[in-house]
Amino acid sequence: MTTLFEKRQWEVSEKTFHASTMPHHETIFTIGNGFIGTRGTFEEGYPGDDSTTLAAGIFDHAEGDLVPVLVSIPNWLSLVISINGEEFRLNSGKILGYERTLDLKTGMLRRGVLWLSPKGTVLRLAFERFASLHHQHVFALQVLIQPLSEGEHEIRVTSALDGTIKNPGVTGGIDHWASLEGRSEDDLLIIEGLTQQSGYEVGMVSQLQLSVSNAMIEDVSVPRGPAHAATFKASENEKIWITKYVALHTNRDSVNARSQALDTLYEAAQAGYDALKASHIAEWAKYWETSDIVIEGDEMAQRAVRFCTYHALIAAPRHDEGVSIAAKTLSGFGYNGHVFWDTELFILPPLALLQPDLTRRMLMYRYHNLPGARAKAKEAGYEGAMYPWESTDTGEETTPRWTNPDPVTGERIRIWTGDHEQHISTDITYALLKYWRWTGEDEWFAQYGAEIVLDTAKFWGSRAEYNADKDRYELRMQIGPDEYHENIDNSVFTNRMVVWHLQQARQVWNWLKSTSPKDAQRLQETLDLTQQRFAMWESIGQKMWIPMSDDGGVFEQFENFFTRLIPTNLEDYTPRKTNMDWIMGHEKTQRTRIIKQADVVMLMALLGNELGDEEFLKRNWAMYAPICDHGSSLSPSMHAWVAARLGYVEEAYELFMYSALLDLEDNKGNVRDGIHAACCGGVLQAVLFGFCGLTLTDEGISTQPALPAHWRRVSFNLVYRGQRQRIEVTASGQVLPAIES
Repeated sequence: MTTLFEKRQWEVSEKTFHASTMPHHETIFTIGNGFIGTRGTFEEGYPGDDSTTLAAGIFDHAEGDLVPVLVSIPNWLSLVISINGEEFRLNSGKILGYERTLDLKTGMLRRGVLWLSPKGTVLRLAFERFASLHHQHVFALQVLIQPLSEGEHEIRVTSALDGTIKNPGVTGGIDHWASLEGRSEDDLLIIEGLTQQSGYEVGMVSQLQLSVSNAMIEDVSVPRGPAHAATFKASENEKIWITKYVALHTNRDSVNARSQALDTLYEAAQAGYDALKASHIAEWAKYWETSDIVIEGDEMAQRAVRFCTYHALIAAPRHDEGVSIAAKTLSGFGYNGHVFWDTELFILPPLALLQPDLTRRMLMYRYHNLPGARAKAKEAGYEGAMYPWESTDTGEETTPRWTNPDPVTGERIRIWTGDHEQHISTDITYALLKYWRWTGEDEWFAQYGAEIVLDTAKFWGSRAEYNADKDRYELRMQIGPDEYHENIDNSVFTNRMVVWHLQQARQVWNWLKSTSPKDAQRLQETLDLTQQRFAMWESIGQKMWIPMSDDGGVFEQFENFFTRLIPTNLEDYTPRKTNMDWIMGHEKTQRTRIIKQADVVMLMALLGNELGDEEFLKRNWAMYAPICDHGSSLSPSMHAWVAARLGYVEEAYELFMYSALLDLEDNKGNVRDGIHAACCGGVLQAVLFGFCGLTLTDEGISTQPALPAHWRRVSFNLVYRGQRQRIEVTASGQVLPAIES
């Protein structure tokens, strides 16, 4: 039997409804399955809510938009309940009781309400919904309706597929549909649409089932909103169950989206709600078996880590290699649904251990989009593959060139990341090599992964600039992870990671020649890999300039970082939720020695002791940690990882908890825009690679625990070279033997 203590570590709850926190809760209560994400809005709606469902890969570039965006598809939740002519709404009548809970273990969102209508009728309602993890195209919700006042009551339930939902934008929103038609056919509601520019087809079908047989059903459809209304009688304390089944397909997965949605809906309704729910929960159990990180001795951290794992899992695509995890997952419109380095450097490294199959599919997203990366490199005058800073379904660069006009001043700021934040090509290689070495999938790597490693190395070979006067290679006009300083020269992070990348590429080539000569020959011809090119890579690796302080004690984040920028004390700006570039302004921040996020510290996380001994790393920590604004959500977890490895465990724990609770407690004040995906992945890395010190050596798996004092044990399953193993790390530092299963 599950105890209350155990349940608390698996549940995220809202005990009282406050309209002011509604956008935050809509995001954190998102349900999904890798195919869709549905924000935690109410079935009956609420003024100012954001009833959004997003489907992976369904982008459109409407006229007037700066870039392609994920399209808000019809709202499948719509279910309005009336009793004796009074509509149930949380903004009318009186709430006598309320609780909403997301069960992370089962992916079920539940809400209970005890409501007093304006005319004095007491009504009990219990809502439950899920997006099936077992049948990804099936979603379902069920409602218990129970009148608690005397007498017989007339209840009316209106179920709709609401196609009036639009993307945020100008007044009234932006409509991405060239056509969107809904209709009622017998007991089914059907809506099908075609996006304007991208030509994606969407077919959605729903059916309503009631536990009463005396209901009168009528068609109450409106344009773009097919709807059925069921009216019936219910007496005091009588319990009525309403079940809504929904199926969704697109032309990304089906030849005929509407026809396939009809077939899927029929199968779901035939199976019934209980069977669908059981298969959904069983599928979640499988994922948690190899994804759950158990922390003994810290209930708050435990729940937060599971929350981060849940959101990573519901964002990860399971059947489509043409999509990946967006920076804000499928939980909101932040960053337009685009894919950044967040996926490869923050989410995929821990998923490579916990869910290698999901990781491989997202790496294939990059493989399939090699043509776009090659086109970008060619357009910029380089060879090889240069991946876009932001990408969607096409693999093309989709970073906007300018911000939207400031609503007050009308000012627009030039966005340079799409032009000069080029380290993403190496970030992808980092994730890919980490996956390959953990899984040992040599055949897959030879066929797909090696091409990415070598073609992005080819790009760097053409991108590096030789300074003949100083006999060194340089990289000018770059943007490192610290985006407060744009278009700088010789970013330490970028330059040093390029050295690492070219070294790894040579090793990959040597491995490929010895183990898979046919693939080596194929890539040699396809990519024009010559001995002269390999010699150039080696020369760049040996002569790349890595800026250092004058005394050689620390890295200089980029050329003239110490001489050009004005020192500023961040302690003078506490407490704050707002980023420093908003406080100081864009131009002043560029001149100030404040960094946006982990940059040199990020390099320390990725390469560790390859950079120098512990004292050298500690000097760099002392230099850069105090001047980091953590203006990006992905920063604190990387600092936590590095601090733990350097022995600063208390500081690591403080940074870790800030990161782990960032979405749950809205620490950045912007969770309304969607879940911070990179933060979720970074939290998992802070536990696994930071506190547990998990690494892969030539001898196999190694751990070097540095647990917070009150953590008694951390345990988790991982998959290493096809074998599932259990790792347990104790507070005393003892590592229990790995158990193969």
